[in-house]
Amino acid sequence: MGLMKTKKNRKFNYKPRYYKGDGNPYELKHKFDEYRTTVNPAKGLKGKFNAAMNDYKNNNDESVNKRVLLIVGILIFIFLLIIGFDLSIFFPQS
Repeated sequence: MGLMKTKKNRKFNYKPRYYKGDGNPYELKHKFDEYRTTVNPAKGLKGKFNAAMNDYKNNNDESVNKRVLLIVGILIFIFLLIIGFDLSIFFPQS
């Protein structure tokens, strides 16, 4: 039935009559098409996850790795607080 699928945009091959430039001026292009591989039509959860992991592995930016580690650390700390884990074992006793 297609109740859960997103509607795709229609594509037209319209070319202006008096336009003398490169390509089609009405072509819609995503902002990050030439920078990332994760900007693709929906491929399902596994395809999206694999594309994101490939993009993460191919990224040479050190700040991204530090940011991911910081976010994971904060989430683990919040999880330990929620389940009532005794965090005093990580701090020295006086």
